[in-house]
Amino acid sequence: MFYAGLILGYLKNYFKTRLTYRSDFWIELLSDLMFNGLNLIFILIMFTHTELIGEWNEQQVLFIYGYFMMASGLFNTFFNLWNFSERYIVKGEMDRVLTRPAYNLVQLVLENMDPPSLFSSLVGFLIMAYTWTQLGLGFTWSDPFVLVLLVVGSVMIYAGIYIFFSALSFFSDAPTGITALLYNLQNYGRYPMTIYNAVMKFTLTWVLPFGFVGFYPSAYFLDRANWGGFALLTPVVGAVFFVTGVCVWNYGVKRYRGAGS
Repeated sequence: MFYAGLILGYLKNYFKTRLTYRSDFWIELLSDLMFNGLNLIFILIMFTHTELIGEWNEQQVLFIYGYFMMASGLFNTFFNLWNFSERYIVKGEMDRVLTRPAYNLVQLVLENMDPPSLFSSLVGFLIMAYTWTQLGLGFTWSDPFVLVLLVVGSVMIYAGIYIFFSALSFFSDAPTGITALLYNLQNYGRYPMTIYNAVMKFTLTWVLPFGFVGFYPSAYFLDRANWGGFALLTPVVGAVFFVTGVCVWNYGVKRYRGAGS
């Protein structure tokens, strides 16, 4: 109940703050949608020059992209840690967070929530629904539950990776600058893993498993016979990376000695 109250309180403060300048709120929302729209247009343009990418057709790649948008939108909503190093370590705001009774990571998540990103998830769901009908995919009673389980696993992978690399800031006096690299790598997850070479495929599957935030879980519905079992590893990989990220975070917090003078 304590944390539920915190969530409601932070949400109220967020909307009071953002809706004070409503034009900024809607401009940000529109810019996010336009960015995702440009990525979608890029895929459509790409398929004007080829019928297949590897063995995957246009509707299948759009389906993968829709799933990727769902997971990415939820991650950006609840784990918006892009500027953690600059804001909380370099500028010393972590000291303020550590004086409060709530768990520090929960505070950071709530302080940096970005609810407009949920619209990206909604658009991703609509893309999946449209391509689902175009591909003539079968539907069973368990599919909605499996989808939720896979999306939760993908968000945990996102969160675990970014928490881990954000925690590295505790061991450095300067910004790590690795966030931009991670952002570029995660975008590879919106394409089929089968189109990459062995090194890239291994990296995106087991080292920085962004393949599990787009291709692998969506392949459960696209080609269940060949990818179904492997896709169900998504929540397992998510749990491993999330727990690892939180453990490194907790160790970093214990090591943190404040911003100094």
